Amino acid sequence: MKKIITLLTVSILLFSCEKKENNQSIDSLISARNVKELQTKKATLQADIAKIDNALATLDVKKTSEALVSTMVVKDTVFNHYLEIQGNVDTKQNILVQPEIPGTLVSLNVKSGQRVSKGQVLGRVDDGGMSQQLASIENQYALAKTTFERQKNLWNQKIGSEIQYLQAQTQMISAQKSVSQMRAQLSKTLIRAPFTGTIDEVFVERGQVVSASPQGLMRILNLSNMYVSTNVPETYIGKLKVGTEVDVFLTSLGKTYKGRVRQVGNYINPDNRSFGIEVSVPNPDNLLRPNQVAKLKVIDYSNPKAIIVPTNVVQEDGEGNKFVFTATNVNGKTGIAKKVLVTVGKSSDNVTEIESGLSTDDIIVTEGVNTISEGMKLNF
Repeated sequence: MKKIITLLTVSILLFSCEKKENNQSIDSLISARNVKELQTKKATLQADIAKIDNALATLDVKKTSEALVSTMVVKDTVFNHYLEIQGNVDTKQNILVQPEIPGTLVSLNVKSGQRVSKGQVLGRVDDGGMSQQLASIENQYALAKTTFERQKNLWNQKIGSEIQYLQAQTQMISAQKSVSQMRAQLSKTLIRAPFTGTIDEVFVERGQVVSASPQGLMRILNLSNMYVSTNVPETYIGKLKVGTEVDVFLTSLGKTYKGRVRQVGNYINPDNRSFGIEVSVPNPDNLLRPNQVAKLKVIDYSNPKAIIVPTNVVQEDGEGNKFVFTATNVNGKTGIAKKVLVTVGKSSDNVTEIESGLSTDDIIVTEGVNTISEGMKLNF
């Protein structure tokens, strides 16, 4: 190639140096009307132009007959294909605490962010005089109980009638039930934590008249039992079951958690032909929150000994055939490009499964595939 370049350079220089002299000689020949000599010079110039064209063509061939590429050796490996769907983080223990009876909130024992235990008293509503009623009913019960015990002693001694004994017993039992009912009614004035968790937000103040409402009194959460809910196309109903492992990627956190399917719906929604699933997700760092967006990746196909290639190296010719370029006749860092037709399988994570056409230890071109052709010399 260096010799050709030198020859081309010398030719151009000679042509440039002789241009003035040739032009002057041509002008003289034209003036003398020497047709024969003019034809001779024309033939000479055309021969020089042909030499230059040949040199340029040779240079183009040399330039394009080699390519610098990157390669990789094909190996069989585990290939997993994933079903990717979007879901929402949620928890069963996320409720708005409501008062059981309306009234004035006479005490409020918690604030936002406070941890509470199941059954802990969060506040109390005014009982409206029920405590005084309870005291009166308890006195009536105590009297009825004393009367029954005395009547029982008399009855055991065969004194008095059976009717008196039974009446005393009935009055005592009735008074006892009244006490229990009033105590149950009075207990509704106490607002208790339904489960162990954290008070996320309090919406009321002490002294405020409260009742059941869409807002509630406060929100209580427990983030230790989190899950992701989503809908899955019915075509996957045979591939998902309780215990299936799922990768859960939280976009807001940039983290992936390992979850497992804990529930599979038994109903197909006729509107979108899907069924619901729940995926339990660990929350060791306490970073998960209800309504966070999650991306689920569920393995729906796996091949333990698959030949895979980067998806971008698979090309398609004018006849619709899929192919890749391999390096053959490898000698050190050089080889010859070969077009190999392949049958592709599934694609996932920027790699594609090759079902036929390639074997292990084949060398494929991974970078520069768009600049090479069959038979081209490769440098890697």
